[in-house]
Amino acid sequence: MTLAATAAHPGFLSPTGVEIAFLLVGLTTLGAALITVTTKQLVHAALWLVVALGGIAVEYLLLTAEFIAWVQVLIYVGSIVVLLLFGLMLTRAPIGRSPDADSGNRWVALGASVAAAGALVWVVVDAFRTTWIDLDGPAQGSTKASGEFLFRHWVLPFEALSVLLLAALVGAIVLSRKARQGKQARQDKQARQDKQARQGKQARQDQQARRDQQSRPLQQVRPATDREDQS
Repeated sequence: MTLAATAAHPGFLSPTGVEIAFLLVGLTTLGAALITVTTKQLVHAALWLVVALGGIAVEYLLLTAEFIAWVQVLIYVGSIVVLLLFGLMLTRAPIGRSPDADSGNRWVALGASVAAAGALVWVVVDAFRTTWIDLDGPAQGSTKASGEFLFRHWVLPFEALSVLLLAALVGAIVLSRKARQGKQARQDKQARQDKQARQGKQARQDQQARRDQQSRPLQQVRPATDREDQS
């Protein structure tokens, strides 16, 4: 049956319109991802990440997985990217070019990314070498099909992932509270130091004012004695 399905498929030398669109969107997504990891402007990186994630959602739509596509748009584009932008704004990250964004490990990162991409492509090609998706048939990535497959065969990994996300959320809250307490302690210490500095400056000004007041009678007496001597 697999051989018959393979023989019935037109092959790579005669691609259909959907396959051409899939390739073009994939190249656009790859370009956006490369710009995301190579640009030195954090805001531009976040915006190009929106393009990359949106391209992945379009790929899911072309594969008749509309439910996964809308999950990609709502969760990743609509939540995670917005969270990143809010994080950039709240931390007062530089808007323009940031020289600190380059750690100098570009070649190591390039080698690791190429190795990871090669391993991922090899695994996917080896697993789905003779598997074809009938794009003209019923949608295989609908909500019903995805839910049945997910909760029938992948219930344990799904629940483990939810627990992992919950643990990450709790850890982020704990770390943020510690960071906030440390920041508050530093602010209180800085406020005390500023107050002591202001008090010391005010004390020096008061002491200088008293010295000026004490020296004024002497300055007034000296001209009088000078006039008496001249007379």
